[in-house]
Amino acid sequence: MTLVLQIAFVLCILADNASSEPGKLSFASYYGDHMVLQRAPQRAVVWGYASLPVGSVNVTVKGAGSTIGVNYTSRVSPHPETGGVWSVTLRPVNDTKPYTLTLAGRAGTEKISDVLFGDVWLCSGQSNMQFTVNMSYNASVQLEDVANYTSVRVFTAQEATSRVALRDLKAVLEPWSIPSKASLEGREFTYFSDLCWLYGRYLHDHLMYPIGLIDTTWGETAIEQWTSSAVLKKCNVTPKPLHDSELWNAMISPFASMSLYGVIWYQGESNAPEPSTYNCTFPGMIEDWRKHFSSNSDTRPEFPFGFVQLGPNHNDSSITAGFPDIRWHQTADVGYVPNTLMPNTFMAVAMDLPDFKSPWDSIHPRDKDTVARRLVMAAMSVAYNLTMGEIQGPFPESFQVDSAYMTLYVRYTNTVLAPIRSNHGFEVICSPFGKYVRSNHVHDDATWSSVPIIQSDNTAITLDLQQACANQTVAGVRYAWRESPCEYKSCAIYSQYTDLPAPPYLVVGYLP
Repeated sequence: MTLVLQIAFVLCILADNASSEPGKLSFASYYGDHMVLQRAPQRAVVWGYASLPVGSVNVTVKGAGSTIGVNYTSRVSPHPETGGVWSVTLRPVNDTKPYTLTLAGRAGTEKISDVLFGDVWLCSGQSNMQFTVNMSYNASVQLEDVANYTSVRVFTAQEATSRVALRDLKAVLEPWSIPSKASLEGREFTYFSDLCWLYGRYLHDHLMYPIGLIDTTWGETAIEQWTSSAVLKKCNVTPKPLHDSELWNAMISPFASMSLYGVIWYQGESNAPEPSTYNCTFPGMIEDWRKHFSSNSDTRPEFPFGFVQLGPNHNDSSITAGFPDIRWHQTADVGYVPNTLMPNTFMAVAMDLPDFKSPWDSIHPRDKDTVARRLVMAAMSVAYNLTMGEIQGPFPESFQVDSAYMTLYVRYTNTVLAPIRSNHGFEVICSPFGKYVRSNHVHDDATWSSVPIIQSDNTAITLDLQQACANQTVAGVRYAWRESPCEYKSCAIYSQYTDLPAPPYLVVGYLP
């Protein structure tokens, strides 16, 4: 970005932030020109500030080409943080023309223009979600055709913390903007999120109506910072009073008053050193966000929540703790989503996309395009009910041990397997009956042994147990249980039709 463009864009940001001051007649900080409000059948919520004592304010919503707008009136209520606050819930809007919203009160008028109605998605998490367009493999290609996506709008919240839940953002890094080189290509880890942008543009390719993208991210952050204190208490998380819930309070809670369609999330790296509670905090966070958003706006009580299953990191095939545990816990220890513990969720597997030579370190793979495409494929089914095909790679349906031939037969469900790409990735625990397994938990002194694939067809594979399990019983099986389990798109199991990789899984207990 040239210096002139940077200066112009910063001035635009400063001007936009100056218009949202508590006590002054204004819209809240995340409303502005070029924004997207949630479309029908949901109702958009618009709110802001007015000085007291003022009885009421009026908001007029007028579409392009219309001579008459729709008027809404709101009483101004006192608020301990902000002085006077007003709020209106609009009628459902499903057309795609631009609108103007005019706020009128005793102190004057304020106006926001070029407002579109579409689906609003919030993108959150740590550095792999914060990873910006100009850091990706194909940044120049992404920026070539942004003129084709003028109805995909972007917004970035400023990093901020708070000890208490806030009604509004402390600051805006990037106001609502039409996509351009200036609005997408900020300096590294600022604006705009590459994964969020790609997800939005691919959604637009399918839906062909406006998409609003909110980037509210912070690198090197743990899930406890993004989660309310109620969830942390429920999950028996060891308190860290200076940091717990600080990003929920400052960077998520403010958006609860704005109707959304859904959320996508990429986080977990910072929890890998201590992953034990993630299978509680992550599902708990999703449930808690849903409760807060649906009770403060017209966001659906079970809005769709997509996430990236943790990607790879170091080029070291011996690392079996941390990242693999987080991946498993991201599914509430089920292995796939949606499931009964995590309804209306969807995920993209990313463990097969290593980038060991990434200039941003191997923990930040540059291929966000594949991740976005996988997320959108799942979203079309879970979030939009528009496709009924596969949304996840193959997952095992059954296991059968043949003790005579010392083989393990693994059958997959509802898919056709692609030709096997690697002979590695499967491990078993073999032991005298009852030694290593109690109540479906593996003892610490149990040893996992690699077993090769010796046969496969389009629905199943056969594993050779002769070296690992001679005269012993199979007490568990796991797949892709490594921090970085394979080379780029070269794990063992993929779907023939979608090219989606099988997710990692863990089965503990004596197999039949």
